[in-house]
Amino acid sequence: MPQSAPLPNSNERQGGLGTRERGTLVKSELWWRDHYYDFEERGYRLRPRYHPRWKPSWINSKKDFFSVEDGQPTITRAVMDAVRVRDGLPVMLKRLFPDEGPYELEINQLFSSPELANDPRNHCTPLLDLIQLQGTESHKIVVFQLLRPFDCPRFQTFGEFVAFFTQICEGLQFMHQHNVAHRDCTANNVMFEPSKMYPTGFHPVKRDRNRDFKGKATAYTRTQRPPRYLFIDLGLSRRYPTRDIIDEPLHGGDRTAPEIKSRKWSNPFHTDVYYIGNLVREEFIRKYHGFRFMEELIDAMTNEDPAKRPSIEEVIERFTVVLGSLRSTKLRSALTSKKLPRIFSVIWQARQYFRTIQYTLLRQAAIPNP
Repeated sequence: MPQSAPLPNSNERQGGLGTRERGTLVKSELWWRDHYYDFEERGYRLRPRYHPRWKPSWINSKKDFFSVEDGQPTITRAVMDAVRVRDGLPVMLKRLFPDEGPYELEINQLFSSPELANDPRNHCTPLLDLIQLQGTESHKIVVFQLLRPFDCPRFQTFGEFVAFFTQICEGLQFMHQHNVAHRDCTANNVMFEPSKMYPTGFHPVKRDRNRDFKGKATAYTRTQRPPRYLFIDLGLSRRYPTRDIIDEPLHGGDRTAPEIKSRKWSNPFHTDVYYIGNLVREEFIRKYHGFRFMEELIDAMTNEDPAKRPSIEEVIERFTVVLGSLRSTKLRSALTSKKLPRIFSVIWQARQYFRTIQYTLLRQAAIPNP
């Protein structure tokens, strides 16, 4: 592998331009560019945009930066996409900041340990590697497989929702049974493993495009290729000696929980249940028609009094009863957005009718579990 080369001068840092132009590296990307060769030596290759000698491909052309592959930025300071060189696996590299997530590595290693990693109830993202860079200070980087947001693409049927809810409840129960509270299991931190639905991959920034940016990503539906849903970002997670615990509330992605608003110390396992319930309320009940069957359970999960919320075990028991009341026709029927005019909803339902015929003939389950 090549050794780290001298960094370009200030003009080269901006793609060979004397002044900064749109599309060139932003401040949060420079650290990754500076360590390009360090990651390559450890078996991970960043996109061409982050090569120390990168020149923007759109310069001196009629193209705009947003229309070409090397114009796609990764703007978060902590996370960067890459490819594992030995097998081409798309991965995400995440910098750890101990002051922000003191137990993150420990809990990731716990759920990736041999005794827990292969448990089918474990829905924590597997830790693939741990990289430590030496410099003026030590940097630890964890490596995970590249995932997709849980709702990208959108859900098509109630059965697909049922599979999703079943898996995340199972995953949260598994964490809780090991006395680990996620503490940020919100919409941004639930994703799915995409290799079945996207067998040829996708671009990590523009997810509807191929990785080479030369066309659309090939995709199957959740019913055709059932995905596995996973929790990410254990930065706020903590393992306790018991689930009967009171702790200070932490501000994560969802700050609507009453205990977060009041800053009142409470049981973090109860807050996890609220987060899952509120995810369903915001991302399904309020967006789509036909979710009345979930309202009673979600109301209980998001009760203003944390102590009155069901445990995750009770959530699963109650959902099993709810599920028993749903017929196959309901499970296979289309999710229709409350924002769509009725005519578009009718068209969407008609398309789903023909998909259902196909799924039934191919014996694809109404509840598509992997």
